Amino acid sequence: MPTQPTRPLTVGFDLDMTLIDSRPGIKAAYEALSAETGTYIDADLAITRLGPPLEQELAHWFPEERIQPMGDRYREIYPAFAIAPTLAMPGAREAVAAVRRRGGRAIVVTAKHEPNAELHLKHLGIEADAVIGWLWAEAKAEALREHGAAVYVGDHTGDVRGALTAGALSVAVPTGPCDASALRSEGADVVLADLTGFPAWLEDYLADREASPA
Repeated sequence: MPTQPTRPLTVGFDLDMTLIDSRPGIKAAYEALSAETGTYIDADLAITRLGPPLEQELAHWFPEERIQPMGDRYREIYPAFAIAPTLAMPGAREAVAAVRRRGGRAIVVTAKHEPNAELHLKHLGIEADAVIGWLWAEAKAEALREHGAAVYVGDHTGDVRGALTAGALSVAVPTGPCDASALRSEGADVVLADLTGFPAWLEDYLADREASPA
């Protein structure tokens, strides 16, 4: 029988603490919101638990009826305070480039407000083929399935759950709030020390895939 063609490669990436170290920028945005509203926010604590939607963090500092307007205001001031201080994670540009070099598509699926996610990527020169925001944990599977992602790379146990819900291979990096043990316990298929190891891993993955096409 003739060999069936291998499906085009699509790899999804999380954003915060996977592709970008947004802690300095997010800290600055929280401090600005705190100063504007007169409400105490422990920004140093907040940036240790990045990953879940903004509203979950704001619930620690504001009463329920203020969470939505404060979220709207945070997203409004975010570009002025959070974009410039944010750095690319080690290996981030190379990881995305490795996917595209092999003719694949690199997409970003994040809980972050999509326009702000796009600003980060543009500022840091990270070229994604699509950016999908406002999705967290299992809900990320919606975008991963829509784009046919075979792999999803993230730093949080929520990212692992999103990958597994989508039927994608979960590649995890312990560069955010979750350590390697927690990521493995959640079911990550692969745990890399950071994204600097991703291009070599991808080459091995593709070699195996090409040797045993679906």
